[in-house]
Formats: sequence, C-alpha cells, structure tokens
Amino acid sequence: QVQLVESGGGLVQAGGSLRLSCVVSGRSFSSYFMGWFRQAPGPEREFVAAISWGGMRAYYVDSVKGRFAISRDNTKNTVTLQMNSLKPEDTAVYYCAASSTMAEPRMTSTYDYWGQGTQVTVSS
Repeated sequence: QVQLVESGGGLVQAGGSLRLSCVVSGRSFSSYFMGWFRQAPGPEREFVAAISWGGMRAYYVDSVKGRFAISRDNTKNTVTLQMNSLKPEDTAVYYCAASSTMAEPRMTSTYDYWGQGTQVTVSS
C-alpha cells in the first residue's frame, strides 16, 4: 500500500518562507509523477505544482511561479515544495499526491494517492 506523509506546514508572516516535504512509501517512488495541491476553506482543491518522474519537468500554477519551487529526491523517496515570498492568499491545507500514469498534472483526477495534508497559514 502506498502512503504519503507531508510535513513542514505552519504559521508564517507574509514574505516569509516554508519548506514542505512529502515522503512516499510502499512502491518505487521513481515510478510516480508527483504533485502538490492546496485547499482553502471550500470544496475545490487547487493545483500548485507537479514534477515528472526524473525531475526534469516541473509545472506550476501561475500564482506561485517565481515564488515556489518543487523538487524531488528519488534516493530518499521525497518530494519537496519550497515556498518563498508567501502571501496571505497562500493560506490553505497543502496536499501531496502521486500518479502512476500521468495524464494531466493539473487535474486532481490524475492522481492515485494522496497524503493527509499539512496546514500552511500566512499572516498579514
């Protein structure tokens, strides 16, 4: 069974930084296309970033380009989201997700496995 565990969330002032990590267990990590999503209060989960199997391709939502960076370490089964210049509108629960057959990285339906989420709160 595949498990994803996020860590690194917390409370930070606007302009600050946080680093989220997601450790994947259960199957070969390098076989998964990895993504980060977030969900503010409400029904929709928003795509944030994704990274290809070998880490050569990265995708971002426009609102985080230039501020967030996704990376992965296939030797440590870990994907990381470095978040800089945080804004109050970045406040959300952040979820890590894994896809074994990547179709469209920005769609939640693409992903097979999800973590439990980690809260990020940015104060103004």
